[in-house]
Amino acid sequence: MNETEFNQLADDLMMAIEEAVDDSGADIDYENTAGVLTLTMEVNGSKVIVSRQPAIAQIWVAAKSGGYYFNHCDDGWLCTTTHETLQALLSRVCKEQSGETLVFGL
Repeated sequence: MNETEFNQLADDLMMAIEEAVDDSGADIDYENTAGVLTLTMEVNGSKVIVSRQPAIAQIWVAAKSGGYYFNHCDDGWLCTTTHETLQALLSRVCKEQSGETLVFGL
């Protein structure tokens, strides 16, 4: 995948995450700045940060439980360490940090 293709996939991904948060009704705010999407849990102020790494074609997620790296494959984004899909991991860390259940259809 070239950088243009990666950036398009990353743009689509960030938009899908924003839409999932909006559609959930959860008390989670988000801000997207320069390729970094920050989800802020209103209940306690904790954050989940989703960032793109175009030089290595990865998506990185930082949460209270740790840092996670995702490679794109046929089935979407897959974590290099936990082997979770990005949507499963985001649902899990948002639940852990906010207590709210979100479904990400990425």
